[in-house]
Amino acid sequence: MADYILSIDQGTTSTRALLFDNSGSPMRVRQKELRQIFPRDGWVEHDAAEIWAATLEVCRGVLTSGTTAENIAAIGITNQRETTVLWDRATGKPLHKAIVWQDRRTADYCAKLKADGKEPLVQAKTGLLLDPYFSGTKLRWLLDNVEGARARAEKGELCFGTIDSWLIYNLTGGKRHVTDATNASRTLLFNIETNEWDDELLRLFAIPRGVLPEVLDCCADFGVTAKELLGAPVPIAGVAGDQQAATVGQACFEPGLMKSTYGTGCFAVLNTGAKRVESRNRLLGTIAYRIGGETTYALEGSIFMAGAIVQWLRDEMKLIDHSAESEQMAREANPHSQTVLVPAFTGLGAPYWEPNARAALFGMTRDTGAKEVVRAALESVSYQTRDLMEAMAADMKAAGLTSPQALRVDGGMVANNWFAQNLADILGRPVERPEITETTALGAAYLAGMQTGFYGDRASVAKHWRCERGFSPEMAESKRAARYERWLGYVKRVIG
Repeated sequence: MADYILSIDQGTTSTRALLFDNSGSPMRVRQKELRQIFPRDGWVEHDAAEIWAATLEVCRGVLTSGTTAENIAAIGITNQRETTVLWDRATGKPLHKAIVWQDRRTADYCAKLKADGKEPLVQAKTGLLLDPYFSGTKLRWLLDNVEGARARAEKGELCFGTIDSWLIYNLTGGKRHVTDATNASRTLLFNIETNEWDDELLRLFAIPRGVLPEVLDCCADFGVTAKELLGAPVPIAGVAGDQQAATVGQACFEPGLMKSTYGTGCFAVLNTGAKRVESRNRLLGTIAYRIGGETTYALEGSIFMAGAIVQWLRDEMKLIDHSAESEQMAREANPHSQTVLVPAFTGLGAPYWEPNARAALFGMTRDTGAKEVVRAALESVSYQTRDLMEAMAADMKAAGLTSPQALRVDGGMVANNWFAQNLADILGRPVERPEITETTALGAAYLAGMQTGFYGDRASVAKHWRCERGFSPEMAESKRAARYERWLGYVKRVIG
């Protein structure tokens, strides 16, 4: 039996390869930073060829110390979602730089569709809102703005894909043009009720069906790597977008289980089971995973600023030299301070979706200092998470389902024990930090391992999950309610 699963974690700022053993422990990792391209204000691009070259480099990089492709049972892939690539089906060459999920160039087009009353149709079919975030309008822009692209797409000469599709195409030597259900569910083109590309949506966005990849389960036969790439063919057996992969990595396999990842931003995903919950609170409905032909749904909420707030404290405000210092400063801050930061630096995400809101500090007094501002910055992430939790609880109640009772957390911020405790206090729910925090890459590995038998089934995977430390609420309910009410009041002022 092979020794490892190779997990490819292609993110927004870097590309990584990790080897996981049969206990789900990371044994080796290689990483390469990814260049960010900003051709205009609000435009964000990546070089798709650079992404592929980096992926091959890091995969080869973990095959050292006697480890060869023969030791790899399968490959799992997880990726930055929504980032859009259009390439030549025959040559494999991209027609344009990849348009990144953060890119806002299609904002006016989305606004026009909203004004035309199209958002209810889109949300009913996809669970998504009309926003430049998603892939469909990016693909339309490429077809309309790259010379000859639309005509060639109509002839079947081009391939569209999110990063998973792009990597699989290259790993298999151009033999497979496929994606998985989670990445497809983020395009605005995939009907998450029927689990098919939707003809009405394709007409709305003017997308020819011939450019679209085949959609497979998250655990499936995605193809086999070309022998010359890694020294031997290796099956690609698991794929999921990054936040869904983290959901699997956190073993959130039962309805009501919820995870939240604190990276640059924060992405909270709540398993709603076989029942799709239509959000009445501006959350996204999405596919959590599809295994064995059975779809499991989720509610998702996005916070734009989480770890990025700590970067702001360090790089712009110069209040800390290193991110780790924020924990001690928060502990030393005046516990009675009522300073509140609403971090709407790039607008507010779910459940507000207010792109024009801007950040503000409230409640400062003469004795407000650096420590109080740092503490307010960390608290703002807890308050924003509470916003998502409240919206999810309301949606679950309306659907007759159980609200989340605890929160499983991962990402760089949760190494901060003060923040994790504050999060539990503001939520009024336990917060659980796992032993293995590489949950995104681990989730991709689990999917590939479930397909090949390396990890067994979901029940077996769930047994791998272990809590490294739990944080229980310690704040009095009256204090928690007063603090959250104060936050909501300041959010209204920022929006208003």
